[in-house]
Amino acid sequence: MNGIIVINKETGFTSNDVVAKMRGILKERHIGHTGTLDPQATGVLPVCIGNATKLFDMFADRDKEYEAGLLLGRTTDTEDIWGETLSESAVNVDEDEIREAVMGFVGEYMQTPPMYSALKVNGKKLYELARAGVEVERKPRKVNINGIRINTVEVPHVSMNVECTKGTYIRTLCRDIGEKLGTGGCMESLKRVRVGNFYLKDAITLSELEKIRDAGEIEKILIPVEKFFEDKSVITAKPDFDKAVNNGNILNPENTAENKVYPENEWVRVHRSDGSFAGIYAYNEKIKAYKPFKMFL
Repeated sequence: MNGIIVINKETGFTSNDVVAKMRGILKERHIGHTGTLDPQATGVLPVCIGNATKLFDMFADRDKEYEAGLLLGRTTDTEDIWGETLSESAVNVDEDEIREAVMGFVGEYMQTPPMYSALKVNGKKLYELARAGVEVERKPRKVNINGIRINTVEVPHVSMNVECTKGTYIRTLCRDIGEKLGTGGCMESLKRVRVGNFYLKDAITLSELEKIRDAGEIEKILIPVEKFFEDKSVITAKPDFDKAVNNGNILNPENTAENKVYPENEWVRVHRSDGSFAGIYAYNEKIKAYKPFKMFL
């Protein structure tokens, strides 16, 4: 079994819980998730199976969108409502001030990762240190908030959709918004609604997956690896060069049906002569040929 299944992770499950349950449901061992969601968070969790696990590092680079709830007037050690309260204050700001503060975070900003995160310092995960009562200095990192849509403002609650690049902590964004307003703030809900070109509307729960398995219809929801690269151009090997592609060899433009040269280092999908997907190549100007970047044989 090779491909991607988009899971709608339910609250209470860790991302690793989802993988463990899927191994049991599908009787497949070569399975892994593409980016951790906190146990209390819900939503899109693409899970890779078989040769799709080669996509792990690529998924990390894809933009994501979240639907988040912000609670003003409270700060916690975990930066969400499930942590220990550090401070509480009155929320003496109006809707216009809140909207202005929130939208002020669109674009690049330097974000300090939370102690309760899986980042490592000297080989130790930050959340392990935090649970031991140890706090270490974290260097701010540049993140990019591509866009924010404010859904509702009902002081002290704010609902918003956030589109962001990898490495962005929505909990920390909520904390920073509260700090900017002078009220303090923390995250009270989080749902991931998109990872790259995979959306919540296409996701299924684990219980739905079991029903699909029992009906013998897994193939209907198993997304081919190639969909991950659907925005990339296609070149097709001529029949005599299918073997070269299967061996992961270079491919000269004249040995493709298109006989086209794309810009250097631009990813292209390579198909065999029968139209089946083989892998991702990129043109190399030095050798005047396409070189394999990642194969999915």
